[in-house]
Amino acid sequence: MAHASVMVVDDDPEIAELIRDYLEAEQYEVIISGDGKECIRLFREHQPQLVVLDIMLPGLDGMEVCRMIRAESNIPIIMLSAKQSEVDKILGLGLGADDYVVKPFSPGEVVARVKAQLRRYHLLSAPESRAGTLTFRDLDIDLKAYTVRRRGQVVPLTTKEFEVLRFLALHPNQVLTRQQIYDNVWGIHAYGDLNTVTIHIKKIREKIEDDSSSPRFVKTVWGVGYKFEGGGP
Repeated sequence: MAHASVMVVDDDPEIAELIRDYLEAEQYEVIISGDGKECIRLFREHQPQLVVLDIMLPGLDGMEVCRMIRAESNIPIIMLSAKQSEVDKILGLGLGADDYVVKPFSPGEVVARVKAQLRRYHLLSAPESRAGTLTFRDLDIDLKAYTVRRRGQVVPLTTKEFEVLRFLALHPNQVLTRQQIYDNVWGIHAYGDLNTVTIHIKKIREKIEDDSSSPRFVKTVWGVGYKFEGGGP
């Protein structure tokens, strides 16, 4: 989306400036930061629509920055990593990042990821979206406001957690494979591990279930995938 504001956070000024040049060529407004603490200050000041965030940062590392941003906003976060093992750690911690790019990378690839994440974010949060509220017992999923409530209390889901829950809830009592969920939420051309789905399901259960080890809503169908049971919307 042209004229969207993107924050690029990397302590290597050459990488940050290279990404900035490519994004500005596509008409994005770009804010650069090379420090974790400065990033949080600038994030709160400028309220960007997407953050490209390196893991290794002085001040606060990228994982802590990601956690802090996610606590305040559901905007897309694309993590940059020098090692695949770091990506695995991010996935394991379930920090709520929306995409991951391993260095070395093509600046054009980063721009493509930025465009894809912003398209998805604006499409799913647009007021004119084909919206409504899905209600399952004491769980309300507001597709227009992009929010979830349990017994009237807001459940703080990340963007991807909401999209996974939304996809499941739109297909109640239907068994969906991890591949189907991944392709629908992250996209068929996305790079990633199907364990990402498992991690997001775990986080969703921790937030919406009374007992995540004995879920009422998101059930595991062993050897196949997952099924949303809500007694009908």
